[in-house]
Amino acid sequence: MGTALVDAVQRTGASVGCLYLRSDADPVLHLAVLCGLPPELFAPWRQVPLAAPLPVSDAVRDGRLVWVGTQEELVRSYPRAAVALPYRFALAATPLRGRDGCWGGLLLMWPPTHPARLTDRQRGRITSSGRRIARQLDDFPIWPEGEPAAHGGGPRLVAPPTARRNATGRAAEDFAERLPGGSVSLDLDGRITFLTSGAVELLGRSADRLLGTLPWHSLPWLDDPVYEDHYRSAVISREPCSYLALRPPDHWLRFELHPDPSGISVRITPAPVVGDAPRRMEPPLSKDSARGGAGRLYQVMHLAAALTEAAGVGDVVDMIGDQIMPAFGAQGLVLAGLDGQRLRIVGSRGYGPYILERLDGQPVDTALTPAGDVLTSGTPMFFDSPEELARNYPQAPTTSDKKAWAFLPLIVSGRGAGCCVLSYDRPRPFTADERAVLTSLAGLIAQALDRARLYDAKKNLAHGLQEALLPRRLPTVDGLGIGARYLPASQGMEIGGDFYDVICREDKVCSAVIGDVQGHNVAAAALMGQVRTAVHAHSTAGTPPGEVLVRTNRLLHDLHVDLLVSCLCVHLDMTHRCAHLASAGHPPPLLRHPDGRTEVVSVEPGPLLGVAPDAEYPVARVDFPPDALIALYTDGLVEDPGCDLTDALDSLARCLAEAGDRELADLPALIDTLVRRTRPTGHHVDDIALLLLRSSPE
Repeated sequence: MGTALVDAVQRTGASVGCLYLRSDADPVLHLAVLCGLPPELFAPWRQVPLAAPLPVSDAVRDGRLVWVGTQEELVRSYPRAAVALPYRFALAATPLRGRDGCWGGLLLMWPPTHPARLTDRQRGRITSSGRRIARQLDDFPIWPEGEPAAHGGGPRLVAPPTARRNATGRAAEDFAERLPGGSVSLDLDGRITFLTSGAVELLGRSADRLLGTLPWHSLPWLDDPVYEDHYRSAVISREPCSYLALRPPDHWLRFELHPDPSGISVRITPAPVVGDAPRRMEPPLSKDSARGGAGRLYQVMHLAAALTEAAGVGDVVDMIGDQIMPAFGAQGLVLAGLDGQRLRIVGSRGYGPYILERLDGQPVDTALTPAGDVLTSGTPMFFDSPEELARNYPQAPTTSDKKAWAFLPLIVSGRGAGCCVLSYDRPRPFTADERAVLTSLAGLIAQALDRARLYDAKKNLAHGLQEALLPRRLPTVDGLGIGARYLPASQGMEIGGDFYDVICREDKVCSAVIGDVQGHNVAAAALMGQVRTAVHAHSTAGTPPGEVLVRTNRLLHDLHVDLLVSCLCVHLDMTHRCAHLASAGHPPPLLRHPDGRTEVVSVEPGPLLGVAPDAEYPVARVDFPPDALIALYTDGLVEDPGCDLTDALDSLARCLAEAGDRELADLPALIDTLVRRTRPTGHHVDDIALLLLRSSPE
């Protein structure tokens, strides 16, 4: 696979190649092979959920080539990736489609000098490279370890193709020594592989203490994420860059970075800066503390961006499980929220039901787990082994078979919101860098969990209100089949003003109504309840459909409502097989005849309800023979900005006409078909109500 990836990089002219393979157990892509970049730069994407909004996930999930030509396009289409890699480059991702399915995805990156648009020839090379790798995976699906390639611990790094060097080693050294200033060579990992005597003099440290080290590790005055970020920018974008750095006490140096596929050549020259006072230098990190630098900084930003996308509590649990657990190598997760003086588990990974039942509902002062003490003190606790945990909490290690734990308090605005526990199957030490990053992430998790619980509470309130306002069940009418559906808008509070109802008046006689109150918020829902109640009351009294609208209109005018309301009333007489209809500015219904022919029913609409107090609503009569069907709907099903309403109605009528006997016998299934045909993406800015009425066959 390494050879195949290098070949794909060469054929497409890319600077970086990544081979992702699917997991057999989870909907996750694993970074299996990497070419052209050190693994540390791709740490946030070693494991990528298939559902994540990232180019390689979209390519595998949708089975298509994904192309992002500019940084601006990356920001628009994939903001999470743009946060963690804020550099200029172009990328493409294509699926690895094999004989029996998709193996994973191929991700390629180019310098920003690559044209923003792909030619057909370039597109063909990218997709054919993916097909070649897929064919090799079909023939050799198992790695030497005996496991699918996706299950390796970390990515396999392969060397990129490099240009042949003309100069011999000694001649090159002599050439570099004769140049003024200093010269340094870095490999793709950023480590110093060569430096001249001039560089040794300018950097102020002997060659033996610099060779093989990262400059921001061996030179305390370069130990700043800003300087490491310049290296990351050069190695990812393949563009030259330069910066100034102050070597204490007052020596300003200019660093020029010139990257290529094999590494980075660095020129160092004195750079006197006039008028700039040397800035105060921060003390270097102690030797026993791990340095995260820019890599860890961008990893935190990546995880933070992922948490901002979480809506409900379930999303927060999934984000932690899919993003944070792999980033820190954890095998277990327990996320608990504070409920009064007890900890309630809201999500978990890697624990059985018995353990969760034992932990759920424990009081804050329990001795069974440190979670309560962590939440009370607001200070995280890290335990490297069961023995360390048992010294302070003797009962805790017996709760599960885990061997190391990180207990993180979730604090929001000074109050405890819960506790996040990451656990490990083996003992392990927590470095100072990991402790600092996990402590920072705890604050982000706390805010995400607090938002998610509020979102879920609002969503449950909206659903409860909507269910209370719509009919709990529809009546049974002899000779009539009834199917109904309400779909909230894709965005907002998932509550709206669309409504429907069926009122049974006597045997084989009923009234059906559908309406739409402007907006999809609490005010619209409240008015919808009033309108539906008024229509229901008048219809139950046997009032004709036109008169029902007249009386409801007068009521709304007296209430001085500010929202517009459309409504369509249908009186069905199954004995005489006919229907009488009256409309208050509502979209016309569709009538499917027994032979399948479908038409838009011509109903002269009156004004919207509440607009004119003396409005009249004409009544239209249509035959409703056996096996005929009337479809009532709200405008959310057919209206789109910039689309012609007539074309949308024709499309809906064709879909209804093409319905087979099985769908006609199962009205909920027919509703699914109609919604899927009119809203194939599942997204709609307005709520939708749909009511189907079918005259039973003789």
